[in-house]
Amino acid sequence: MTPLHPKIFSGPISFLKSAPQLQFLPDPKVPEIAFAGRSNVGKSSLINALTNRNGLARTSNTPGRTQELNFFDIGDPLIFRICDMPGYGFAKAPPKVVQKWRFLINDYLRGRAVLKRTFVLIDSRHGIKPVDEEVMEMLDKAAVSYRIVLTKADKVKQAQLDATAEQVAAIAKKHPAAHPELLLTSSEKKQGIDELRQAVLDAVQD
Repeated sequence: MTPLHPKIFSGPISFLKSAPQLQFLPDPKVPEIAFAGRSNVGKSSLINALTNRNGLARTSNTPGRTQELNFFDIGDPLIFRICDMPGYGFAKAPPKVVQKWRFLINDYLRGRAVLKRTFVLIDSRHGIKPVDEEVMEMLDKAAVSYRIVLTKADKVKQAQLDATAEQVAAIAKKHPAAHPELLLTSSEKKQGIDELRQAVLDAVQD
C-alpha cells in the first residue's frame, strides 16, 4: 500500500451520518479512527483543525451537545472514516441519557472490527480526571489501541503544560493499550496539528 499523505486532509471530506444506536452504524468497509473525550475538551474544534474545515464537526458552548456517533468520510474514493464520539463526563444531562450515551460509546469501542485507533482527548488545563481513566480502562479491556492528545495547550503556561504532560504520560504507561507518546495540540494556534494528522494516517495504515 502506498503511504498516505497528509494532503488527504485538503481533499474531499464530508459528513456521512449520525448514529444514535449501533444498528445505524455505516457499513464497516474502511478503517475508522475515533475521537473520544470529556465534554468541553475541544473535540469538535480539534476535528475541524485536523480536517482544515471550519464547520465540519459542530462546536458548541453547551457541553454534551453531541449525543450520537458522527461519521465523516475522508477521501474520494473513500479512504477511511473519522468517528466523533459523544462527549462524556457532563453534569447537566439526565442520568438515563448519560447511561444511554455511555452504553453507545462502550458498545462501539468494544465491537467495531474496523476501528484502528481511538484518540483520547485530555484538557491541558485539567489533566486526567477519574472519568478519563474509566474510558482508558474500558479501552484496555477491549484491547483497543488508543493515543492520548492534550488539547488547548495554548491556554496554560509552559511550566504547567510540561507538568501536566509528565503526569499524563506517567498514567498512560500504566495502561497496556495506550500509546506511550502524547500529542500536544492547540486548535486555535494549530499547534501539533501536523503531528496529529500523521498519527491518524499511521493508525489507518497500521
